[in-house]
Amino acid sequence: MKKKYFIETQGCQMNEYDSDKMKDLLSKEMDFENTNNKEDADILIVNTCSIREKAQEKVFSLLGKWRKLKNKKPDLVIGVAGCVASQESTAITSRAPYVDMVIGPQTIHRLPKIYEQSLKSKSTIVDVEFPLIEKFDNLPRLSNSKFSEFVTIMEGCSKYCSYCVVPYTRGTEVSRPLNDILKEIENLVENGTKEITLLGQNVNAYFYKDKEGNIVNFGLLLFYIARDKRIKRIRYTTSHPNNFDEQTYLAYEKIPQLVSHLHLPIQSGSDKVLAAMKRGYTVLEYKSVIRKLRKARPDITFSSDFIVGFPGETEKDFMKTIDIIKEVNFDQSYSFIYSKRPGTPASAIEDNISLKEKKERLNFLQETINQLSKNKSKSILGEKEEILVEGVSSKYNNMVTGRTKNNKIISIPGNKNLIGEILDIKITELNNRSLKGEVFEK
Repeated sequence: MKKKYFIETQGCQMNEYDSDKMKDLLSKEMDFENTNNKEDADILIVNTCSIREKAQEKVFSLLGKWRKLKNKKPDLVIGVAGCVASQESTAITSRAPYVDMVIGPQTIHRLPKIYEQSLKSKSTIVDVEFPLIEKFDNLPRLSNSKFSEFVTIMEGCSKYCSYCVVPYTRGTEVSRPLNDILKEIENLVENGTKEITLLGQNVNAYFYKDKEGNIVNFGLLLFYIARDKRIKRIRYTTSHPNNFDEQTYLAYEKIPQLVSHLHLPIQSGSDKVLAAMKRGYTVLEYKSVIRKLRKARPDITFSSDFIVGFPGETEKDFMKTIDIIKEVNFDQSYSFIYSKRPGTPASAIEDNISLKEKKERLNFLQETINQLSKNKSKSILGEKEEILVEGVSSKYNNMVTGRTKNNKIISIPGNKNLIGEILDIKITELNNRSLKGEVFEK
């Protein structure tokens, strides 16, 4: 009987990608099979995220529950992977000595070796090094793929925003070789993938120089990928305003597969707060990027990240954030109350805003964006749109959901046989914030 594994994934798309790769290693190289039942598992792995406050405590709380499973099943192997593993490896070995493996984001490819070591060792095996791109050279190729797949093109971040732990948990920016990326994408496309989402902590900082001295930046990479016309959609996340250049703007003019939606974090609409965050740009410079993107792709829409209640943020600063939201017309966001992260420069700044005030600001910001989103949805009622069907609707019976190139989710009549299909539909109904449509009759 095969041994079984269970992986819990927390956090961003990068973690989803890493978890998928660990699943491949467990299935192909270690001959395990997946289970959704933790009690049946022979190995439990939590792939962690440390971007928010109390992330570590959430992990230790989960590990406490898993310890009870290990008490019943002493041969159970418990692993902690991801950013908390990288940042808190010492704390994990001291507070949770029953954990067998601590694996950093850049060493997941060593999972088979680490697992074998853990079976022989009486102490926790820790591997949280930053071995550049060794990870990608040692991950298995997929033999089958989904209609939409993530492809990591670079790892780490060198921006060192004052509130962020990513440079310390994933290292500084390292880009994968061009041919490695193209080979991975070709393998996915040959197995049925239609949509590629390029991943990186700072994805548009991609920069690769080959042995002959030829340089490939992010914009040129997009052109290389788009040469394969079997790829119907290209997305990427997460980008930084300081890494847009003329070649990337040209990509929006020339590459139809590049979708008309971009997630571009701004964090705050106040220059004073942006300076304290060490974001490296002003509101005017951010708006200049938006203007150039709209010139290249007039129908493009934007979503963004916002941190509310950063130390020193006044009511006036906050209202400047509301102003930029309305001016750019963001209709989606990831917005959070500021979380102090140990070891970051911002953690030393006095947090002088009450939790009550932070919650009120966050609610107001989210209500503002929800209204803009509703207005945008109203404006496309009756319009013809192309959707990529992603799955069965969780809201409506006998319907499936698809995503437009502008990132709007539409529900249409149909069943799971439509998943992965690209369809022309007409938007017929707005119910609260949910859009419905029907297949377009030619």
